[in-house]
Amino acid sequence: MPKGIYKVPTPVNEPIKQYAAGSPERKELQSMLSYLRSIEIDVPMYIGGKEVRSNVVARLHPPHEHKHTLGQYHKSDKTHIQQAIDAALAAKEQWANLPWEHRASIFLKAADLIAGPYRAKLNAATMLGQSKNAFQAEIDSACEIIDFLRFNVSFMTEIYNEQPISGPGMWNRIEWRPLEGFIYALTPFNFTAIAGNLPTSCAMMGNTVVWKPSNTQVYSANVLMEVFNKAGVPAGVINLIYPSGPDAAEVIFNHKDFAGIHFTGSTEVFQNIWKSIGNNIHKYKSYPKIVGETGGKDFIVIHQSADVKESAVAVARGAFEYQGQKCSACSRAYVPASMWPEFKKQFVDDVKSMKMGGTEDFTNFVNAVIDEKSFDKLKGAIDKAKTDKGVEIIVGGNADKSVGYFIEPTAIKVDDPKYTTMCEELFGPVLTIYVYDDNKFEELLDIVDSTSIYALTGSIIANDRYVIDLACKKLANSAGNFYINDKCTGAVVGQQPFGGARGSGTNDKAGHKVNLLRWVSPRTIKETWVPPVDYRYPFLQAD
Repeated sequence: MPKGIYKVPTPVNEPIKQYAAGSPERKELQSMLSYLRSIEIDVPMYIGGKEVRSNVVARLHPPHEHKHTLGQYHKSDKTHIQQAIDAALAAKEQWANLPWEHRASIFLKAADLIAGPYRAKLNAATMLGQSKNAFQAEIDSACEIIDFLRFNVSFMTEIYNEQPISGPGMWNRIEWRPLEGFIYALTPFNFTAIAGNLPTSCAMMGNTVVWKPSNTQVYSANVLMEVFNKAGVPAGVINLIYPSGPDAAEVIFNHKDFAGIHFTGSTEVFQNIWKSIGNNIHKYKSYPKIVGETGGKDFIVIHQSADVKESAVAVARGAFEYQGQKCSACSRAYVPASMWPEFKKQFVDDVKSMKMGGTEDFTNFVNAVIDEKSFDKLKGAIDKAKTDKGVEIIVGGNADKSVGYFIEPTAIKVDDPKYTTMCEELFGPVLTIYVYDDNKFEELLDIVDSTSIYALTGSIIANDRYVIDLACKKLANSAGNFYINDKCTGAVVGQQPFGGARGSGTNDKAGHKVNLLRWVSPRTIKETWVPPVDYRYPFLQAD
């Protein structure tokens, strides 16, 4: 069999299409949106390479138009979960033994399929199913998942190339083995790219996966699975099912071959998962890998030396792009008192100019939040803020779910830096602002650091380099992704590996090889060429 030490194509971040009026990509996307709106699809489970359907279905609706039906998906029960596990385990040996270059080729092909013939379909599915505008969808469901696939292949080869030194008369090697068992990928609604990355990053390293997406992301997950199948992912390597969380937990976390979880979602769910794994630790063949990115209460700190307009734009974009439904979204901002009047005017004017409505109208900056549960939670927080003392709604504050789940971009000014909405994650277009005394900047940094349990993203906006240095040091543990003179969102694969610590997760940096290292179990091999033939060491000789 021919052999070689292969080099994969050097990854380059996928260029972001702009979807300007009259552009070819805009026309293609609009045509795909129209087509998908005109049909209803039947979404099956994918187990062992087969389409599986149940007798229980759930309807799929756009969050911005909940009376419209996109189709239905087939819910999974415990039997389907077990079938998915069995399929993953059955596929494990052959997939793990497949030469790495073939695994690389499959996922590089998937990236090219998304970059080309599937780009409009995946973006349109994300826009309709998750109420994400064209530009946000392009960044997410096209560019970021393409980047994850291409860069992860490159990271995989870097890992395989990492080998120990060898002393005289020996050869030391490391085998980067996949984990022994199956991986559970539990993915969120808000990023199609994350939904695609969590199962594929594990599979790329030779593992087989049971994948459960959020129920509100099923529509685009189905397109991802179509791409994976087209790219040649073998049967049983990635199994896509739609069970309830409790059912999945009961079956998966009690299985002896459970080898790890790749998770993005809420802190509470992740902590409960960790607890379940701990309680069942004696049942497993090995210690499972637990990798999770959870919540955030992300901040932008503005110093008096900052430019007002730059600051206002960073906060507006950071807080309200994709309706604040990003774990990195700015949900608390700190503004110096000397800047507040000018900042407020600029910021409020910007927010009031933002159009809100469905994703098919490309002039809308703001769309709907994901579902009624999210809508009710956000509206409740806003309504409470309207009646609380020391709290002022400076822009927004309205909500309407008659057509879709629309929450106006809302900014709340508070007198108390530890007010509820400064501390608790809301996950929507609600920003809380605290105006601080310019002379108490260093004290403010202590408040920023201690306000929330999370440590995902944060920003300092300033023109004073001593201030920037101080913020970097004082907030060293406050954010896993820290930005200087920029908004706190927009991490790019290969450029800003993403993840946070404290209550925000295990910080295993998606978009970096450190994440892929979690999905292997290294074996060290020492080969000695001329072994000794006498047990006696020189020190045993008599004087």
